[in-house]
Amino acid sequence: MFARAFRVRANTSIKGSDRRKLRSEVAAAFPTLSAEQLAELVPNKEELNVIKIHSHKGEAITVYMNHRNPILFEVEKVLYPTVYTLWVYPDLLPAFATWPPVLQKLAGGADLMLPGVVVPPSGLPQVRRGTLCAVTLLGNRAPVAVGVATMSTEEMLAAGMKGKGFAVLHTHLDHLWEYGDKSSPPTLAPLVTDCAGDEEELQGKEPGSSCCPEPQQHVDIRDLSLKDRDTCAELGKEELAEKRAAGPAEDGSTEEQQEAEDSRTPQEQMDALFHQCFFHALKCKVKKSDLPLLTSTFLGSHMVSCCPAGKQLDIKKSSYKKFSKFLQCMQHQRILQVKELSRGVESIVDVDWKHPDIKAFAVPEGFSSASAAQDSKSEDREQVYHAPEIIPLYGVSTKMMPLFQESGHRKGSILSSSEVRNVIINYVKNNELVDETNKKCLERLQPLHQVTFSGQEPVVRKGNIEPIDISIAQRSSNKKVTIIKNLELYGLDPQCVANTLQQKVQASATISPAPGAKDRVQVQIQGNQIHHLAKMLLEEYQLPRKYIQGLEKAPKLGRKK
Repeated sequence: MFARAFRVRANTSIKGSDRRKLRSEVAAAFPTLSAEQLAELVPNKEELNVIKIHSHKGEAITVYMNHRNPILFEVEKVLYPTVYTLWVYPDLLPAFATWPPVLQKLAGGADLMLPGVVVPPSGLPQVRRGTLCAVTLLGNRAPVAVGVATMSTEEMLAAGMKGKGFAVLHTHLDHLWEYGDKSSPPTLAPLVTDCAGDEEELQGKEPGSSCCPEPQQHVDIRDLSLKDRDTCAELGKEELAEKRAAGPAEDGSTEEQQEAEDSRTPQEQMDALFHQCFFHALKCKVKKSDLPLLTSTFLGSHMVSCCPAGKQLDIKKSSYKKFSKFLQCMQHQRILQVKELSRGVESIVDVDWKHPDIKAFAVPEGFSSASAAQDSKSEDREQVYHAPEIIPLYGVSTKMMPLFQESGHRKGSILSSSEVRNVIINYVKNNELVDETNKKCLERLQPLHQVTFSGQEPVVRKGNIEPIDISIAQRSSNKKVTIIKNLELYGLDPQCVANTLQQKVQASATISPAPGAKDRVQVQIQGNQIHHLAKMLLEEYQLPRKYIQGLEKAPKLGRKK
């Protein structure tokens, strides 16, 4: 339900009467909560907000926020707790355990299949079809997902623990979790009631052994999957992630590393090669000003250039099979963010250059260490925005060719305004013409412009550069919103601008495709925020005023009497 970004429609504070009504609804939905727990969950005086959102499927959802964290969400008049609430009250719902690699599948929008459910020695909790349940990871009682049982416990066992077991609604790492403080699940020890009668047996076991019988840990990997074809890849990714994290810390001999590499399967070697080229490209090739970057360009131009001699990247030979799945795995690790800015075309819109995996990556021998040292300062580069240098240019058209031929220019030649002026002055002098109407000449030339971003080669584009367009639109209930377009033309990341504005003005900001413009998005923020936007664009980003359109629509400030 929250695997993709949602749209915020309204954000208001809850009144006293609505607060009491919500508390009674929570008490009815979760009767195991005590009066004290209800007062903690729905407090009387602390800030409590209600947010109306629309999911990517168009579902209308109500989210209740407390301490800047979503605590409950309501769909079709049914209340559900979030993972933030379940971490405080872990026994609120009947819980079913699964293996840690399955969490990435759940966060991506998959349902929990019964082969991925761990059956404890005491048996599964007794639930009916449609019962609201929590999903935990093996060894930790803190829930990581909320779902609805698609069959009763008896039906699960009768089916041989095969088929879909739970329709997952919300998980740790999804977009509803991201709307909060993004904290990690606490570590809660599993209940030991099942092992109370076996203390004598446990004394003879090695320290750290669990109550679950050993065969449970050695089930066929294919039985642990959400879908049989995908889990082996997920487990392989987790192992590779652990190897990658431990790799920089281990400085073994070259022979030991060679033996370890030879012992890996070809699929594992290809996975390791993709990880190496991925981190190498992010650390040494990609810059903040390159974003948003097409995923196909990132693979073909950046990752391929980082591939060692004698090796070749082939996603089909890896456990991921598709490059989109590889990037999705990296996105779950909070390394980068991928969005579909236009239909069917995905782009990398954000990279966390402070991520430990990027900072710990060492450039392999044989590559230029100078470029690695220069790009290792990506943290500073990420924070500083330099306004591009924009120069209007003109192209010689067919009608104007006779005027420019004497100066050695041909059709399509690109000239600056000063060069055009010099050509016309020379033409007038040579032909003894007195008419000083050279401004009409510029109107007949083809308009062009040159954009130079900091640290990059100049780029010449046709036409005049479109200004950053700021407009005010009116929505329902006479509410106004500020819409900003064309930020990408000036090297600005719309998502970063939206996040900065949202923090400054404390209003909801969203990103949506810009109508009539391919591969561009627009930023929409509640209220007339042109004053704040002008200060940010003109003073912080140092953009010339002539390239910003709509600043005159700022609200007039009332005079103090």
